[in-house]
Amino acid sequence: MGKESLEIALIKYNKKTWCKSALLGFLIGMAIIVPGVSGSTVAIIFKLYDQFLYALGNLFRKFAICFVFLLPIVIGLVIGIGLGFIAIKEVIDLLPFAVTCLFAGLMAGAFPAVKDEMKGAKWTPLRIALFCAGILIPVALGAVSAILTEGDADVFIKIDFWHIILAVCIGIFMGLTQIVPGLSASALLMGVGWFSSLLSNASFGYIAESPEMLLIYGAIIIGFVIGILGFSKILTKLFARARYSSYSAIVGLSLGSILSMFCNGDTMNVYISWAEGSAKNPILDICLGVVLFIIGIIGAYWLVRYQRKKDAEKKLSASTMNE
Repeated sequence: MGKESLEIALIKYNKKTWCKSALLGFLIGMAIIVPGVSGSTVAIIFKLYDQFLYALGNLFRKFAICFVFLLPIVIGLVIGIGLGFIAIKEVIDLLPFAVTCLFAGLMAGAFPAVKDEMKGAKWTPLRIALFCAGILIPVALGAVSAILTEGDADVFIKIDFWHIILAVCIGIFMGLTQIVPGLSASALLMGVGWFSSLLSNASFGYIAESPEMLLIYGAIIIGFVIGILGFSKILTKLFARARYSSYSAIVGLSLGSILSMFCNGDTMNVYISWAEGSAKNPILDICLGVVLFIIGIIGAYWLVRYQRKKDAEKKLSASTMNE
């Protein structure tokens, strides 16, 4: 296909759409902290995924329009990460399984929005294979993190130079997780055994005692920016040339990520605490988890149906104008 097929029109903001993009950024920021949640899945639900990828991939080529589009997303992302470190950390410590169930329910309820992207596509053997592979990737990543988990051990007691190099590499792949639906940054961190340490060390008190932790966080941020900008351009081209095949893998990744939320290093620690009797509120955690899972499904699916209705109204309006 020609170069023109890769061009995507970015929306022009009004107050409503600016706030919508800021909310998207906030949820992407929260997704970086919450185990198993994929920020790009949220972007698909908001119908901003293609534009999000395009703006990232063309930031330097079309800086002005891409910067304007990304600005509210970045603002929301920074707020989401900040609140995630402060609030989510405390809630996960208190009721970890219930929080996991809530976000799993939200993703399960939103799954039809991802599946809608395959509407009208023929399921060829290649697409079926990509779908199955998509399911296996987050499940395998979560299983590896569950096997390799070391509880609450701090991996940054002594920081060496190789920690910083590895942090940049991890940051690059964290950037990839935020633009590929179904992949989770926190699941990746669990897989390498860094999630609990990074979350628990994110405090002014700890950093004041160990200022070298700033090098780790800074290296991750640098890698994250490199990864999200580099991979976004590649994916934009992939979607332009093989959209249905690409989305067959994404549908699998989204489904697999829901399953991986119940099979990763952090949830394995929860299961172990139940078995050992050391959990703070196991019965409350489980019961509340079931309730929040159902609420999450209902709430997210309501948003999906609302978006479907809005899309149908736009198509009807467009067809009426053409007549």
